Amino acid sequence: MAACDNLPPLPSPRTKRWTVTRKAAVIQGVRHGLLTVEQACERYHLSTDEYRAWERDFHAHGEPGLRITRTGIYRQPLRSRDT
Repeated sequence: MAACDNLPPLPSPRTKRWTVTRKAAVIQGVRHGLLTVEQACERYHLSTDEYRAWERDFHAHGEPGLRITRTGIYRQPLRSRDT
């Protein structure tokens, strides 16, 4: 069995509501070569920055990091150089 056989299916290109599971499926699809970052952004109408933020949060915190309502917990505010 290939590694890609265990991946969740990619969301529909018409996806409007981004759940944690759907975001994770897109990230895993890119990681396993099912599509490139550019293809994912085009297919799902995402900016590269938005996709990279998902990827960063997923890498740092797993699926819980992709919850929009919990971003304040997982993302630290930027500190000024004076503090």
